[in-house]
Amino acid sequence: MNRRAVIITGPGFQDHDVVYTYYRLLEEGWQADVATKDGGEVTGKYGIPLPMDKTAKPLVSFDQLDVAAYDAVILTGGHEAPDRVRQDARVLDFVRGMDAAGKVVAGLCHGPWIMVSAGVLKGRTACAYVGLRDDVINAGAHVVDSDVTVDGHIVTCSYYGYVGRFMQAVFETVRTRTGDREPVAA
Repeated sequence: MNRRAVIITGPGFQDHDVVYTYYRLLEEGWQADVATKDGGEVTGKYGIPLPMDKTAKPLVSFDQLDVAAYDAVILTGGHEAPDRVRQDARVLDFVRGMDAAGKVVAGLCHGPWIMVSAGVLKGRTACAYVGLRDDVINAGAHVVDSDVTVDGHIVTCSYYGYVGRFMQAVFETVRTRTGDREPVAA
């Protein structure tokens, strides 16, 4: 089944988060979009440009985010990027819409900051990067000490070093929620 995800990010993104999640989505046969504020090029904290290479399709803008078009949203970290992104009402509305539709909302490292601002963590179990722990607790989540946590369609990951397990959880959660029979490639 053809699946589609959007990675939402901004200037100063955690390069590891975006590069790994993007290419892992492609490897799994998904269509992967990367959304930035105006669909413009941005650079990661360690200098990776978006789009990443000549084979990558153009970036999409936050205006193009449509809940009906996606199976999952991946909110990446990097401290600076999610702090900027969570101030954009278009992203917050989109994340709330994905949550209301029961679609996968996945936050990696500092990415859950966007989930906090969108108000989708209240009453959820989540894990959190040490610097976000208080914010996630104050957002009404029950925070557990874990690498990756899945609560329904909400997926959180405490650190980019666990991005492999995070992506496995994203794929498995979508597969389970949609009734896909194909397992995730190891």
